[in-house]
Amino acid sequence: MKKSLIALAVLAASGAAMAQSSVTLFGIVDATYAYGSGSVANKSQLTNSGYNSSRLGFRGVEDLGGGMSASFHLEAGLNNDNGSGATTSTNNQGASGVTGGGGLTFNRRSTVSLNGGFGEVRLGRDYTPQFWNLTVFDPFGTNGVGTTQTLNSSLGGPTTVRASNAIGYFLPGNLGGFYGQAQYYMGENLSNAANKKDGNGLALRAGYANGPINVALAFSDTKFLSGNIKAVNVGGAYDLGMAKIMAHYSQDDVKNGAEGKGFLIGGLVPVGAGEIRLAYSTYKIDTVGADPRTNKIALGYVHNLSKRTALYATYAHVSNKNGAAQSLNGSVTAAGDNSNGYDFGIKHSF
Repeated sequence: MKKSLIALAVLAASGAAMAQSSVTLFGIVDATYAYGSGSVANKSQLTNSGYNSSRLGFRGVEDLGGGMSASFHLEAGLNNDNGSGATTSTNNQGASGVTGGGGLTFNRRSTVSLNGGFGEVRLGRDYTPQFWNLTVFDPFGTNGVGTTQTLNSSLGGPTTVRASNAIGYFLPGNLGGFYGQAQYYMGENLSNAANKKDGNGLALRAGYANGPINVALAFSDTKFLSGNIKAVNVGGAYDLGMAKIMAHYSQDDVKNGAEGKGFLIGGLVPVGAGEIRLAYSTYKIDTVGADPRTNKIALGYVHNLSKRTALYATYAHVSNKNGAAQSLNGSVTAAGDNSNGYDFGIKHSF
């Protein structure tokens, strides 16, 4: 059960009670034994996040009255196999903005929001709109060895998953199933720098979810002196009751550079206290000469011991074509060769 801390703010001068606030401590600890085999080298390791990303978080909300509220969300990625924290990007510009592991960084999300009938305005580090379609419409939730190749091979750059220094807006949730968000993020470079726009970007997402159907379209444009990166993807899911079918298509375009595109099709099949997960995904990079392509098949099973604890196992196989050299679970494979990966783990949430 999630642990909640309930507090009443009190005016020091008058002693008058303010609106009630709540703060919740939450998290996930996911331990994974991962094995990968490749044509050059294999790897065996105890790692994390094979089913859900390990994390420690704090979130809270204050009722401001009149249908408005303020909230915050701080969420740190954890490497529970060795006790270190996850890395983060401070300026949406890759290696130059990444801090090392070892400390507690709220790399997953660190936002403060104002909510009301108008929707939500959210400030801070958060998922990018274009990432939502890749993870929501992936049976493996972009976690573990089964993660879609449209993310693993993506040319989307440092803001493929999250963006720092972001200003976001979410539509209210009473629009008959329609939802959407807009996000502007900043690289925060000096105005007289040659790369003054690096890390700046705009992203949009719009979708419709009602009953068994959920579909969404997303677009982003991130600025870089070396070449802007544009991403567009569309995804959908349909719940048949006996199974949920998922699919998405993704395309990344680097100005004056390569273009990548791919798709996923898969599903979730409930079986008693568990669930079967399966997917086929592929991604191809269009370059001068041969166009490297990686195809992946993934099959997994999750067995729920309770609402908070689950055991899982996943198998994945990638085949590389035209010089691609994608490998699984830290193994190394030569260009054009195949790779296999296995995850076995336990997840506990609190």
